[in-house]
Order: sequence, then C-alpha cells, then structure tokens
Amino acid sequence: MLTRLSKLVKGRRSSSSPSIGRSQDEGSATNSGSAVTASPVHSTSTLQSVPLPVANNPTPLSVQSSVSQASTNEPQQLPLRPAAMHCSLSPPIDQSLTPQSFIDPTTTTGSAGGSEVTAASHDPRDRLTPLCPQPSYLPVSPEVSFFEHARDVKTGDLNLNARNITIFNEGLAQQQALELQRARLATLPKHPPMSTKRMEYLPNSRQPDIDKLCERESSSTDLVLCIHGPAGIGKSTLAGHLTDQFRESNRLAASIFLGVIPVEMSEPETIVKMIGYEIGCIHPGAIPKVVEAMDQCHGTSLEIHLHKYIVEPLRSLGDSRPLIVIMDALDEWQNHETFLKALPALSSESSVIKFFLTGRLNPCAYRLPGIDKESIFTYPLGPISDEVIKAYFHKHLAMVPWVDGRKAHPEDIEKLTKLSCGLPVWASTVIALLSHSYSEFPPHKILEEIVGCRQEVGGSEGMGELYHMGLLRLFIAEKEREYFRRFMGGISALQEPVSQANFSALTGIPSHIIPKVQFSLSAFQIRSPPPGSEKMVHPPSTLYHLSFLEYLQAPMTDPAFAISTFDSHSTMSLACIKQLHSLPFSSNYSDVRLSALQRYAVKHSPLHVSNGTLRSNDQRSPALQMMADTRHVQWAALFLREFMPDVVDKLLEDITEDTSMVSTLRELADWLSVGGGDHWGSQVACLEVAVRIDGGDAEAWADLGKCYDARGDQTGNLRMYEEGVFAFRQALHLRPDPHPSRGELQHSVACALRRCYQQNGDLNLLDESISFFRIALTLSPPPNQNRAKYLANLTNALTDLYRHNGDLEILNEAVSLLREALELCPAPHEINPGQLDKLANALDDLYQRSGDIKALDEAIYLHRKALALRPPSHPHRAISLNNLAVALTHLHEHNKDIDTLTEFISLEREALGLRPAPHPNRSSSLNNLADSLWKLYQQDKDSGTLDECVSLGREALALFPAPHPNRHLTLNVLAQAYQSQFEQGASGAVEALDEAISLAKEGPLLCPPGHRARPDCVRFLVELLEKRREVTGDDRDCGEIEDWEAELAQYQ
Repeated sequence: MLTRLSKLVKGRRSSSSPSIGRSQDEGSATNSGSAVTASPVHSTSTLQSVPLPVANNPTPLSVQSSVSQASTNEPQQLPLRPAAMHCSLSPPIDQSLTPQSFIDPTTTTGSAGGSEVTAASHDPRDRLTPLCPQPSYLPVSPEVSFFEHARDVKTGDLNLNARNITIFNEGLAQQQALELQRARLATLPKHPPMSTKRMEYLPNSRQPDIDKLCERESSSTDLVLCIHGPAGIGKSTLAGHLTDQFRESNRLAASIFLGVIPVEMSEPETIVKMIGYEIGCIHPGAIPKVVEAMDQCHGTSLEIHLHKYIVEPLRSLGDSRPLIVIMDALDEWQNHETFLKALPALSSESSVIKFFLTGRLNPCAYRLPGIDKESIFTYPLGPISDEVIKAYFHKHLAMVPWVDGRKAHPEDIEKLTKLSCGLPVWASTVIALLSHSYSEFPPHKILEEIVGCRQEVGGSEGMGELYHMGLLRLFIAEKEREYFRRFMGGISALQEPVSQANFSALTGIPSHIIPKVQFSLSAFQIRSPPPGSEKMVHPPSTLYHLSFLEYLQAPMTDPAFAISTFDSHSTMSLACIKQLHSLPFSSNYSDVRLSALQRYAVKHSPLHVSNGTLRSNDQRSPALQMMADTRHVQWAALFLREFMPDVVDKLLEDITEDTSMVSTLRELADWLSVGGGDHWGSQVACLEVAVRIDGGDAEAWADLGKCYDARGDQTGNLRMYEEGVFAFRQALHLRPDPHPSRGELQHSVACALRRCYQQNGDLNLLDESISFFRIALTLSPPPNQNRAKYLANLTNALTDLYRHNGDLEILNEAVSLLREALELCPAPHEINPGQLDKLANALDDLYQRSGDIKALDEAIYLHRKALALRPPSHPHRAISLNNLAVALTHLHEHNKDIDTLTEFISLEREALGLRPAPHPNRSSSLNNLADSLWKLYQQDKDSGTLDECVSLGREALALFPAPHPNRHLTLNVLAQAYQSQFEQGASGAVEALDEAISLAKEGPLLCPPGHRARPDCVRFLVELLEKRREVTGDDRDCGEIEDWEAELAQYQ
C-alpha cells in the first residue's frame, strides 16, 4: 500500500450531514482504520466518434428529431398535457415474419381518437444532428488565398484584412475548442441502446394521472416526484410518455431506464455521468459545464457529482423553468438507496431541476436512508380502468389467428378483464400467448384455460399462474424445459450482450438450440432487442418484465422452470477460465488482441467465480483451482486494461510471476478502488475470489472488510456493513494473540458493528461494538500510534450509548477518555483541533446534564483553542465556529449577557460565509443565525434585525423540505419572527400573524404523538390561535383551539 501511495495519491470521499447543533469534526477518527483512499487516476478512454449536437444550434432537439414543432431561438412554450394520454399494452407480435424473430412491437393505431406513436431511441445520439458544418466565416475554398485581390489596397484596407484574419483565427480556435469539448463528452458513459419502437399505447388511459402529476410539478417546489405501484401497472409506459411530453416542451434534461443498466455501469457516479452525457446531447449549451465536471469530480463525493454534472450544466442554460430528469425502474437499480441518500444535497435546486422517479416501492413508506430529508411527493399509480382493458382485448383478440372458426366471446372478454385487475402486463401477456405460433395448442384451448383460472392477478401469484401456464404450453418436453432453465439461468448471470455462439460457449447450450429458446420466450418479452442485435443474447432485464424474472427465482416456482443463478455463474466461471487458459502467451500485454469471447472472459471471470463458488474454501471447486493456476500476470494486465488502461504499466511494477494469485487479486482490487466508485463491483469480486482461493489469508479478508465498509459509508446500506463485520471477524480469527495487527482488526470489527447499530438501532450491536473497542484499546497501550484513534472512536460509541440511556457515568467515562486522547495528540498534531472540539462537546453535554457551569466554561475555552488552530483558510474552520457558537448559546441562556449573544451572531455569520450553497451544513448555520437574531431582537427591538431573521429563516426552511427532521425547528423560529412582526403593529400586522399560524400548524404534522417536540409545537400554536381570536374577534378558531387544548391537558 505504501508503494501504491507513492505512485498515486489517493483521497477518500467524505460528506457531512446537516446539523442544527454541533458539527462533527470531519477530520476526527471515525473510520475503521482502513487505508486512506484516493483521487483517481485520470483514465483516458479512446475517443468515440458519435454524432453530437451542432454547437450553439438554437433549434430545439425535438425539431432536430423531426418532431413537428416550429423552429425558434426561444424555448418552446408547449403545453405539457396532450390531448390524448396513453398506457402500455403490447400488441400481438406477428411471428410469421421469421421463424426466429423476437418481439418487434410495431407502431399501431389505437382506438378511436388515437394515433400512431413511434418512440425515439433511449440513446440521445440517435436524436442528434451531425457534427457542425463548416462555419460561415471560413473561406469557401481552401485553395483561395485570403489576400487575393489585395495587391493595391490601402493601409486601412490592409488593417481590415488583418482584422478579418484575427476574426478567422479566433473563430477557428472556438470551433476547435467546441469540437474538443464534444469529443470529450463522447467519452462519458452512455445509456445502453434500446428498441427504437414503442409498444402500443391506448388513448386517455392515464389522463387523470398525467393531470395530477403535471399540476403538482408546476405548483410545488418538490425536488422529487416518485410514481410507485405494483409490477405491471404501467409505470415504465408512463415514464416513456412523460419523456416524450417534456422533450416536446423543451424541458427534458435526461431520461434513464435503470432496468437495462448493466452491473458494470450501475455505480451511482456512473449513472450521474450518464445523465450528464444526455444533458449535453439534448442541450448543447450545457456541454462546457459537463466537460468542466469531468475535470473537477475525480475522487469527489456523489453529492458533488450531482451538482457538477447535472445542476451546474442545467443552470448555465438559464431556463426559467426547471428541467426534468426521468429515472424509470428505480427499485431495479441496486444502488438506488445511495442515490436517494445523496439527493437532499439538491433540495434548494428545484427551480433548476426536478426528478421524476418510478418504482414499485414507496420510498417514504419504506423509510429509505435520507428520505426524511428530501422534498419528495409520492404518487401511487392505480390500475387501468376496466373500459380501457376491455377495449384492448376487443381490438387484439380480433387479430389472434384463431382456428376451426373458434374465437373469443363477449363473456370471455368480461372474464379476462376481471382477471387482469387492471394490470396492462397481464393483458398483453395473454394476447402474446394466444398469438404465439410456436405453441402446439390452438388459441381457443389456451383461452379456455386462462378464462378458467380462478386466481385474479392482484399480485405476483396471479402473474405467476399465467407465466406457469404459458411455460407449460411453450416448453413441453423435459429436454426443452432443461434448455429453458439453462438459458434463463445463463442470461440472469450474463453481464453484457454476447453473440449466440459466445453464449453457447459460456453456457454449454448447443448453438442451434439458442434461437429456438429465444423464439419461444418471445411470448414473454415486453421489449424488442436493440436495433441490429437481434441475433445477440441479452441480460434479461433488457427484454423481460421484472415480474417474470422474479417468478423464475421464487421459492415456490415449479422446479421444471425454476432457475439457479448460482449454478449458472458456476458454469460460466469455468467457461471463462478455460478461455483465459487458452490465451496465447505474450510478454507485452499491449500486443494481445482478444476476441469478443476472450474479452468477456478476461473482464468478468472474477465476478462469475465469486458468484458461482462458496466462501468455504472448497479446494475441490474446479473454478477456484483453475483460477489459481491462471497466468496471473498476463491476465491481470488484460483485466485492468478493460477498466483503467493508463495504469497497467504501474500495476506490472508491483506483480511478477512469483506473485501469488491472491496477492495479484488484492493488487487489482487496490487499483480498482482508484476508480472513485465506478468499479466497485469488480473490485469486491476480486477480493471475494481471493478469500475463496486462500481462506487463510487474513490480509485478503481484512481488505474485503474494508471494501464492504467503505461501500457502506458511501451507500448507508446495512448489508454492506454486515458483510464488513463478517470479513473482519474472519481476519481476526486468523490473527490470534499476540499478533501485532490484532488490535487494528478488533477496532475494525468495532467500527463496523457501530455502523450497523446506527442503521438498525440494535443496542446489542452497540454493546458489542464497545466491547471490541475496549479490547482494541487494551491491546494498544502507550505509545501505540493508533491509541488516540481508538480512544476517539470508543468515546463516539459511548456517546451513542449515553444519548440512549442518559447514564451520567457513561458520559464521565467519555470525558476521561477524551482527555487522554487529547494528551496523546498535542498541538500542532493534525487531529488536535478535532480532539479539542470533541472534548468540548462532551463537556457541554455534561453541563446540560448536571448544570455544572465550570464544565461549560471549559468547553468554551477548548472550542476557542480549536478555532485558533483553524485559520480562515482551514477547511474545517466552519465546524469550530459552529461548535463554539452553540456553546455560547448555552452560556447566553445562563447569563443573558448581550455580549455573549453578539459574539455568537458574529461566529455564525462567519460560519455561514464559509458554507455557500450547496454546502450540506448551510441549512444549520442559517437556522442558528436566524434564531440568534430573533433573540437579539427581543433585546434591541431593531426591525432590521427582525427582517434579517425572517429572510434567513425562509432560506433555511427551503433547505429543510418536509419531512426533514429539523424542519420543525426552523418553522418555530420563523413563526416566532412573524409573531414579533405582528406585535410591532406595523402595516400588515394581521397578515404576519396569519403567516405565523400557517407555519406553526405544520409543526404538529412533522412531530406526531410521541415526538419530544410535539407538546411545545401544540402549545405555541394554541397561543397564536388565541391571539388571532382576541385581535379579530372571529370565533372560527374556537373548535381547533379546544381540540389542541384537550391534547395539552393529556401532557399535563
């Protein structure tokens, strides 16, 4: 690791959360002791030649895409609500075109009042004009001299020509700069190609939903509008329709279908870059800012990625309305929790951007991490009406190739409509099964079986029954069903599209069988393959509905059709490693040319091995044995070339033929960590394979624990921390006393356990964490260099325990340990200011618990020392400013000294200046400063002070959207300020009181019964309501006052 750090500087991302009270020191020792990670290497990808928008082209994208729209330099003010809305219902597929055709949902005409709809590709490159034509200021012919006919000119004319030359050179330089920017934009991750044609939509099926969503978007400051509903309800259809409408009105920023994103591109930072690419393609004026983000975001947090790649490019366009990012199938993206956790950083940017998200889960109901800090509106999408479903069946049953004069009767349509329960995917699957020419059963027999079904859809059971019935008819023989299981298991493990021949090599399925299975399965496809890839094999989410894939992996699925992705990964891992063994040896990796199958094997063999073997270190596993015997130096160079080609030579300085495969895998994982999160899946796969090859390698287990732990820090995902705990425990088991690294491993286990407690609130985990911290401390007596870090993190855990049980002995122990930690890190030690702040905070807690003013005085003294060690240029000065200000607030509450209050205001003003938008702690500084100004107004009665308090309070409130846990605090401050304006008696006084009441009424909504702040919220609201009744003589509030007073009586 030291060698690596000497070659490449690395930096770990960190972000602080908004806090009304004291700020946690960003430099304090709170991690698990893992090596500090880094700013990534600048990996230069090969420039791709893709069509990008004409620079400075004012023509709206929809015009460039041949959409009927007037050309204008101004944004088109088109209405968002069209005359006819649609929902997705697949038309029957004409499978007579080719015996091996896939679903090709051709454009169809809807029912009366409908029209033919052909959707644009998801790839924005397909919607763009070619590169710039030759600018008008360039010479018409390059052979003509610029000075031709200028032999007898006067001096003034010569100056004019010189000026023309200058203009020409400047214009050429600008053109070259634009071309370079577009070329760099083309290196960003791109949305996988999708079908260029959309399945049929039925008119007016979602008109009420569209109206409600559009009204909410236009009338609120919500950052996120989340559309949720069960599988098959039509969320993706609605997302596609919204995409078209926002594009036509020139308000679309980007549209992403997360269900088709491959694993290798699923990291949150990669998705943000993908959105940035789409923004640049759709809005060429934003390209400079997107390219600027590419230079500024290496190794930075996801929050900074969001601002640099999305917000700043959109802000640079100067649009008066927010532009829209649509993200479909959010819950199908494994990293959606990480993304949602980062979105509150954009809470104040709803005038620039809004997100439309679709998914099966209601993020508020499931209490996803950080969701309580977001400005989010959730909209449950209901079933399609019976009339729409019935119309769909009437139309498409008439197209079914019935035999022997049989056809559907009206009572069949009534029954089908009832069975569908309004799920479009069920209805379209029925039509596909009836229309499928491969089935040996005539359509009327299949219809009879479906109509005879007693299970209404209502959930996964009904869909599962339909899928099961269809599979029984399409795959009759046992051998056919075996090939079905192998095929579906194989594509479920597949990491990227491959040719049918290569898929045969990876899975062992005969190549001539694959197109037959694909054709049979076309009855269940809801999307066609991307253009030109009909003879490829794709990962399943590209073509099939999620409910179908979940059915195949459900525990209760018929064994004849149940699939095992573990077995498929196992099979594919062997095939990949055989490909690695077949590679010709070359001492120069750059000379090796790989086939498509070899490239797949080089890139994805660790992932398949890690998912197709157990951690039990079963040496009999052929895949592990063969992986260990692979020519690891050549493979490692080729593997890293797929991800970070610029650092391969540096890797080869660290590994030789004598390096073990386990050490090589650890080196690869270390290099992949430089990718800033983009390559985490491959990084963890390398380490998972390392511990499988040698389960007795403690360092490999420790690295795996650090990898999961770091991922947990990025995502807040409990499972990541749990995996980290397991890996650290394994490493600890392999390092018995008196191994020198045992203390560090005890500390790592303790930190991971504490993070698990912070996620799920399990006190047993916190108690166990404290026990491990104590052991680590015992194993690290002075002068161990880690002792100060262990002391600091043990006090963090003790503070957590104190906040839970209020035990004064726990707090006193924390103070004692912090004093020792401070002695071990005297100034000018880099963590000394942080340790000073932590001890001061603990003493402040002690004062509030015991009332000991000496503890508060010492806390203020220590905060001042910490501030002195952090000059104006120090990145953590704002933290020390805020902490000292909070302590002074407590002192002011004790002595009522106006000088103390004035100093507090001065400190908060400076802290606010160091936290410009979009700093995550700006909201807390705004709130604290507004509160202090209100307190100052109580003494100086200066209306200017009160006006500033209102202004800052309103800004803070915008950064605390409902249901943010701190919003009620700012509401209280702002309501008090409006109450004071009312009491001033100035013009509009009653309106100020009304505003105060409006704000105060939100308090009880944010503080439900049982919340510690609810009694104060209710008491303040009653006070304001009574004041209004007294002033106006209006009894309209009497009933409400009585209700609230009844609740207050319960508290008394």
